[in-house]
Amino acid sequence: MRGSVVTPVTGSSAALRRLYVLRFAFAAVWAALLFGSARSLGPLSATLLVIYPLFDVACAVVDLRSARPDGGPVRGLQANIVLSALTAAALAAACFSGIPAVLRVWGAWAITAGLAQLVVALLRRGMAGQWPMIASGALSTLAGGSFVVQAGRDGASLTSLAGYAFLGGVFFLVSALRLLRLERSGGPADRAAV
Repeated sequence: MRGSVVTPVTGSSAALRRLYVLRFAFAAVWAALLFGSARSLGPLSATLLVIYPLFDVACAVVDLRSARPDGGPVRGLQANIVLSALTAAALAAACFSGIPAVLRVWGAWAITAGLAQLVVALLRRGMAGQWPMIASGALSTLAGGSFVVQAGRDGASLTSLAGYAFLGGVFFLVSALRLLRLERSGGPADRAAV
């Protein structure tokens, strides 16, 4: 059993904070646009559905560049890149089959990406702002299951995906604010008790 770990403020913490703020802003705008077009699967909603995992790929690549090779989250970030790229392709195909197919693909992605996010956040738990990411990863796996279930019901819509994305964005914002508070205080990151 390992004791508490304290991680000082570093350039990677600042880069992670900026990335988290960007992810929140993107999720908020994306959710608003999808919510407005969620009742049907048209060109706008289909484009939005494919863009979301592609944005996730880009963010994971940026995150990967600042992750230490010996820090542990590298494999989780690499797995997330592969999962999100495959999901973008699967969503492009699912859009031709209808909303239930989209919900199944999104649900599978939410489960697997949530697990990847959970692993990365657990490996970074010595850094401030990771407890919201741990909660977000865990909730994503549960939400993924609900999307799969919703796909089998009458009247399935994309509205729940907008809420899912926005809530995920809020978790990123909370993490960014915790990292910002740490940067301003000039103190060590949150302690991670194991």
